[in-house]
This record gives sequence, structure tokens and C-alpha cells, in this order.
Amino acid sequence: MGMTMTQKILAAHAGLESVKAGQLIEAKLDLVHGNDVTTPVAVKAFNGIGVKEVFDKDKVCVVPDHFTPNKDIKSAEHCKYIREFSHEKGLTNYFEVGQMGIEHCLIPEAGLVVCGDVTIGADSHTCTYGALGAFSTGVGSTDMAVGMARGVAWFKVPSALKFVLKNKPAQWVSGKDIILHIIGMIGVDGALYKSMEFTGDGLQYLSMDDRFTIANMAIEAGGKNGIFPVDEKTLEYVKEHSTRTPVIYEADEDAEYDAVYEIDLSTLRPTISYPHLPENTKTVDEAKGLEMDQVVIGSCTNGRMSDMRIAAQILKGKKTNPNIRTIILPGTQKIWLECVKEGLAEIFVEAGCVFSTPTCGPCLGGHMGILAKGERALSTTNRNFVGRMGHPESEVYLCSPAVAAASAISGKITDPAEV
Repeated sequence: MGMTMTQKILAAHAGLESVKAGQLIEAKLDLVHGNDVTTPVAVKAFNGIGVKEVFDKDKVCVVPDHFTPNKDIKSAEHCKYIREFSHEKGLTNYFEVGQMGIEHCLIPEAGLVVCGDVTIGADSHTCTYGALGAFSTGVGSTDMAVGMARGVAWFKVPSALKFVLKNKPAQWVSGKDIILHIIGMIGVDGALYKSMEFTGDGLQYLSMDDRFTIANMAIEAGGKNGIFPVDEKTLEYVKEHSTRTPVIYEADEDAEYDAVYEIDLSTLRPTISYPHLPENTKTVDEAKGLEMDQVVIGSCTNGRMSDMRIAAQILKGKKTNPNIRTIILPGTQKIWLECVKEGLAEIFVEAGCVFSTPTCGPCLGGHMGILAKGERALSTTNRNFVGRMGHPESEVYLCSPAVAAASAISGKITDPAEV
């Protein structure tokens, strides 16, 4: 029996000719990373191991992004702790205020992951880098510590689900709508510890940003990872952002999948996820008219340049509803600066939005947009669990940047085609 794309990458990094689902392996790592929430715990565990240096100063990356710029004394102490560790160990890739970004936007932009890599991060949305044809997955802080020390991690080889994406999506249907549709279809545990492998002629219509968004939310279906085949768009992105040589793996024709799903992208509509699980999806036609208190555009899911451009296209020359707080969070400093250069920042501010420095901020109820009791937020983030963005009796609705921008203008969930 042949291997899936994920299985081939894992086999290569384990030094094996082949692997099969359920097999336990130890694989070499190309990158280990963490943020200001998870790295302090990892550093304590690392110090407990008794090693003096990380396995490779170029392959350990620390990005404070969740509560930065520091929101309080505790977050300042966390960042100081990992800053001192990073400097002491001579880490090449430590990104803080001024160079920082949201880790899952910054790491691909910095060229730290390329096709064929195996990377782990102490953050569940590390699966983002599957858009580049890499195996990437989130781990706990203790696994991060061992990865920093030894440059290896153990894995149970996942079985796989195949998603065949067909045809061209309509205007305003993006990668966010596609992955919300899939999660609504299979459920938040529909891909539990499985590799979500995307293929089909519809991929040609998906930008790299669309693919990052889809891979990012594989974990919201329970997936171990999400992964895309390497095509010309992938290689163009890697060439632009990295000097490393990509390694391309392809699934065998006789690879085994637990299930195969065919999705006609041309039939999809902008999709909204209702509280309190990403699987609670409705189309914009079913959801429109529901009033909101806050709109958030950004995060590791939708804080990239194309997301900013889509939001600006809709907001240009218009004003946000006076009852709506609209917060826009570009994913990295580079994206922030590009928004300024292209005039998008001016569009956002003139429309009545807050245009912030890159940070995870409100996504996890950290800062920069906490919800009060009874408030509703429409957000391009990735989770809408109880209390995710603040008070446990607040509500979070997930959507694309286009729906978010259109809804910010009207004050209620709105089809972007109607603005």
C-alpha cells in the first residue's frame, strides 16, 4: 500500500523507507517554535533536562505575540524570561516588538519553513504551514522543550482524509469559507488525529493566503495536520521568502484514506460559524441580519495581506456603523507597513476602524478587544468557544474578512455582495 504525502514526509525524517498509520516513530525536526504563552513552560522544562544549548540556534524560533505588546506585569515577566533565554542561547530567530508578528503569519513570511519540512510548535495552529507542503503540527510545551534540546520528536503516524476541491469559488468565497464549510460538514472531531490532505483542480483558484487559512484551521476539525500539494504557487512563495531548498513529496496513487470528500467550490456561499463551536455553521443567507457589537479582522487565520486588501476594498469610502467597534490586526510588521504604503491604513482609519500593531490580542481574550457580558463579536479568528474573547456570556461568530468588513458597515451580519 502506498503512502500519503504526510506519511512520506514523516518516513523521510524518521530515516525509514516507509511508515503506516498508527506506527510510532521518532523524526528529525527542521523547526521548533513557541510563543509568549507556551515558551516559558518549555524553557523551564528545557532547563530541567540538563542540557546547556539548543540543538540548532537557527532552528529554534521564539515569537512573543499573544499578549504583546505586554498587556500587564505578568505578560511582561513572561516575555522577559523568554527574551533572556533566547539571547543567552543565541537564537537566530527571536522576534519581538518592532520585528514581531503573529507567529503563524511571521514564520512563513520569514522563510523559516519550506516544502518537505517537519516542524513542531507549542501552539495548536502550527498546522498552518501545511499550506507549504510541510508536515507541521502543534505540540505541548514539554515536547517543545525536548525538540529544542534534541531536534527530534516522536509521532504516531496519522491516517488521512482526502478533500477533493473542485471548480472555481464565486466572488467573496475564500479559504475561510471553505474550511468553515468543511468543519461544518465533518464536525470538530471529524478529523481527529488524522491528516487532512487537500487536492483537486480547485486548488488552482486558491491563493497561498487561502491555503494558509485552510491549513490553519485543520485543528478545529481535530486534525493532526492539514497539507497541500506543492505547485507553482507554492514554489513562487518559497522562492520569494526563503533561500532554503524545498523538497517536494507527492502522495502515491494507491495511498489509503479513511474517507474521501468531494467539494464543489462553485456551490459554496460565504459561511459563518455560530457559538460555541466552529462546526455550528450557517451560510450568510441564513445568518444575515444578526446584530453585532464588535468586528475583528486579523489573527493567524486572516491577518495576511490579501485579507487586508479585501477588507479595504469593501470599506473604502464608507463608514462603519457607529454601534460597532471594528478592530483590524495585520499579521506582521511587513504587512502593517504594506497597508500604510498602499493606503489601506488610511481607508481603515477614515472608515472608523482601529488599525493596530500585529498581535493575537482579542482572539484568545488577551487584550485589544475583550467582550463584555452579552456582547457579540464577528471575527475572522479561528475559535468561538465559550468565553474565548472575554466574558463567558459573550458570543463569537467566525467569518471571512469580506463578511466581517461588510458587517462592520451595516452593524449586522451582511452579505458582502450587498454592500
